[in-house]
Amino acid sequence: MTKVHIWADSRYPISRRRLRAAVARVVKSEGVTSAVAVSIAVVGNRKMKQLNREYHGVDRTTDVLSFAYLDPLSQKGNYHFITPETEGMVLGDIIVAYPQAVKQAALKDKLVDEEMDWLVEHGMQHLFGHHHE
Repeated sequence: MTKVHIWADSRYPISRRRLRAAVARVVKSEGVTSAVAVSIAVVGNRKMKQLNREYHGVDRTTDVLSFAYLDPLSQKGNYHFITPETEGMVLGDIIVAYPQAVKQAALKDKLVDEEMDWLVEHGMQHLFGHHHE
């Protein structure tokens, strides 16, 4: 079972069903069969810029950030939190900037929902330890 917690301001018209399906696709493609939990927050550019500056030292907005609970490559994120048995393995948090998704969807000539799906899938890949330069 995959548990997805989604936090989004009502001004961001997202499809929670689609975001859950995007998470499930990546979990399945990674071959995970045990219960997992992930959280997704949909924020504006100001909040995303603040998070990017605070955690990455980059003073600009970005489209998606991922914060893995455990990073198998670097041991970062091993904060020894207690994971409730009902949650399964907690993978981490994905933060998506809705205004960036809108902008990128327009540039790619696709639906905002499709871009949101892609950003969540991209964030999930990071939670599973797949990184890029």
